Amino acid sequence: MTEDTTTKIAVHEAVCAERYAAIEKSFISGDKRMTRIEYLLYIMIVCVLFGPGVAGELIKTIFLGL
Repeated sequence: MTEDTTTKIAVHEAVCAERYAAIEKSFISGDKRMTRIEYLLYIMIVCVLFGPGVAGELIKTIFLGL
């Protein structure tokens, strides 16, 4: 009975370790996505506060270096 329980616990720990690794990977990719969304929100705030003309010039300056 003890060996059976020990084996079950070891298998459970291995499965949980794999799940944890997948969750960590998901968090890392989600962090990159959230950073992009954050930048898009900043651009939208600039558009709303200063108008589309100012925001367009700012985007051109940032991305095209004009």
